[in-house]
Amino acid sequence: MASKTEDPTSLTVAAQKKELEEEESATAGAPGTGDEDTGAQVAPIIKLQEVAVTTGEENEDVLLDLKAKLYRFDREGNQWKERGVGTVKLLKHKETGKVRLVMRQSKTLKICANHLVLPSISLQEHHGNDKSCVWHAADFADGELKEETFAIRFASVGDCKAFKEKITEVAESVDNKAGESEEATTTADLLEKLSVSSKDQGEKHEGKVASAALEKKDADEKLENPADDYVLV
Repeated sequence: MASKTEDPTSLTVAAQKKELEEEESATAGAPGTGDEDTGAQVAPIIKLQEVAVTTGEENEDVLLDLKAKLYRFDREGNQWKERGVGTVKLLKHKETGKVRLVMRQSKTLKICANHLVLPSISLQEHHGNDKSCVWHAADFADGELKEETFAIRFASVGDCKAFKEKITEVAESVDNKAGESEEATTTADLLEKLSVSSKDQGEKHEGKVASAALEKKDADEKLENPADDYVLV
């Protein structure tokens, strides 16, 4: 009966396969080769310090906060140019009581409008659009004071109405305070003049009384010493 002979090629493949399996098992069991948590803490190369960010609005109370799109009228090009989309606020200073309008762009937070709300401000509807309005102001958004014509557009009629009503309310309040201040100053000046006039009259009266008293004293002294009136020759 003929004996079976094994193929040497198949033996070689089997041996290589067995060696690979042994290497994989050895590698899997080796320490530090898996995703095990060793508990080691790695210190950061650069330490970042917290920096306090100020907006300049810390000492102000928010009277109004609405989302809108702002435009500026370019006189040279005779056209409207978009200034930015963001949040428009009315801020009242806690100490001075002054109210300013500030608007920042949503993404960059760049200031696109920054001016005081004065009694002279006047808002008008923009070309029959009840969602937008136009006004003039001395603006300081670019770091220098210059006259600008702004147009603002809101998402709803209600927002635009609230904006106009609040601006008008603040402007009237500032105007009343200015009138009261002027009246108080005038009254104070008048009282000061009256006080000075009374003081002058009092001083004149006191001077007359002192002069009369001095004259009476001299007359009394002459009566007591009549010899003083004669001159020896």
